[in-house]
Amino acid sequence: MSKGEIVAGYLAPHPPHLVYGENPEQNEARSQGGWEQLRWAYERARASLEELKPDVLLVHSPHWITQQGHHFLGVKDLSGKSVDPIFPNLFRYNFELEVDVELAEACCANGAEMGLTTKMMRNPNFRVDYGTITTLHMIRPQWDIPVVGISANNSPYYLSTKEGLEEMDVLGKATRKAIEDSGRRAVLLASNTLCHYHFSVEPVPPEDMAQEHPENYAGYLWDMRMIELLRQGKISEVFELLPQFIDEAFAEVKSGAFTWMFSAMEYPELAGELHGYGTVIGTGNAVMEWNLIKAGLAKAA
Repeated sequence: MSKGEIVAGYLAPHPPHLVYGENPEQNEARSQGGWEQLRWAYERARASLEELKPDVLLVHSPHWITQQGHHFLGVKDLSGKSVDPIFPNLFRYNFELEVDVELAEACCANGAEMGLTTKMMRNPNFRVDYGTITTLHMIRPQWDIPVVGISANNSPYYLSTKEGLEEMDVLGKATRKAIEDSGRRAVLLASNTLCHYHFSVEPVPPEDMAQEHPENYAGYLWDMRMIELLRQGKISEVFELLPQFIDEAFAEVKSGAFTWMFSAMEYPELAGELHGYGTVIGTGNAVMEWNLIKAGLAKAA
């Protein structure tokens, strides 16, 4: 078996409003559009993903919260209705997905060997969280590529940020080893928003884009600073600033997906392609891609 490899990583935020704005048949709520900049950004990311031809998509979501350990979806076929507890008026999504259980088990085992607390999720009736579903729908609405879903241990919230992100670094290393041993071509999806300051009152209708703008100017400036560094490939500088960014912009990257993804990719000093930036209820969201094939760090199919 040939050695597996990570072919790309995406910063792939999960506001359920983006699914709502698309009106897919799986979602019960109907909209008049909205958040086009981000939805068009995902269209560009979809075209790139199509060229990558991955065997599996791995997604780390901050909304599957497991206080004890890092959990992995461990049931081959999962289906049900995923509902956003904050926006049930927008997101009631009937999902069906296929899990790459073999790869998930390898990630879980590697993590345990490296000192993490890990566990497989074996409940056949498990309702997959809206963060996982939104990111996967927005990047691949055909749902024709197996997935590995990873929980947010939330250690950066009940330990220090530094300790928590160190755990995510280990999880990234465990993920990379599992992918290499599997022979799979893998794409990593960090389901994270940037600045997470948000409005507390929803406009009527929710898709009224006249009401959509950054909630916090200082947070917006932080987003622009970090995105520009990412576009320039200054990854070490990004990670030096990450704790301050998290504290001052209330950035959702604190939950760990961003660190997990870059750890698995071995922190390449690689310029990211910005597919688009926009706000959702005031939060900052960037769809970005690090294509390791174009960079010569992975092979084309």
